[in-house]
Amino acid sequence: MELAKKALKDKYETQIKDREDTIERLRDLKARLSTKMIGETLEQHCETEFNRVRAMAFPRAHFEKDNDARSGSKGDYIFRESDSAGTEIVSIMFEMKNESDTTATKTKNEDFLKELDKDRNEKGCEYAVLVTLLEPESELYNAGIVDVFHRYPKMYVVRPQFFLPIISLLRNAAMNSLQYKSELALVKSQNIDITNFENELDSFKAAFGKNYELASKRFQTAIDEIDKSIDHLQKTKDALIGTDRNLRLANDKAQDVTIKKLTRGNPTMAQKFADLKAGE
Repeated sequence: MELAKKALKDKYETQIKDREDTIERLRDLKARLSTKMIGETLEQHCETEFNRVRAMAFPRAHFEKDNDARSGSKGDYIFRESDSAGTEIVSIMFEMKNESDTTATKTKNEDFLKELDKDRNEKGCEYAVLVTLLEPESELYNAGIVDVFHRYPKMYVVRPQFFLPIISLLRNAAMNSLQYKSELALVKSQNIDITNFENELDSFKAAFGKNYELASKRFQTAIDEIDKSIDHLQKTKDALIGTDRNLRLANDKAQDVTIKKLTRGNPTMAQKFADLKAGE
């Protein structure tokens, strides 16, 4: 029995020592990691967890790094899922935060909520989720999924073990309103079609009116020119008629000329014509 007790004691002492060595080794590793590396480790953990269930649970979803920093800041990951018609079911902006136990200045989850809400709005996401290992002793954050709607709309703070459950929870809630979203998208598209139709009709009416106005002006100009031509031709006609009348009168007078009329009242000319007649 003594030998058995001693063997059992040695066994447990060895296991305890192994665990202490493991804990010390992990502490040493964690102390040597920079804060950024620890944060990236949490990001990689979440990405791995998502990819593990992507094909089965979220076949149409996209979970990708947010690489758009044009506004000066960006989140860590964006989750988006749409139905077969392209209507968005749900979208979530994720931020992952962790820090080393040896970090001198401890940060709080609340320090990152304002920036996360800004990123959510700029990237057009419906929800925002902070996945955090900060404040490890907090009973509030250790209890489960924490909503911070009183500070920022549609925002949650969760521990890494609730990363997948929060996606499922928000997605399933959104599925209930998918029908209304689809109907709203249809109405919006119809409004856009009607707007485009009205715009096209207005453009046609404006162009037609402009062309009609130009054509009307040119038509009136042509009519004015025709009137001027008619007036000119009428004057020419009147002048020709006047000339014809004068020529006719002149011809009548020429036909009426006789020797008797020419020598009337002129004895000298009468004698001359008489002498010519006698000489014949």
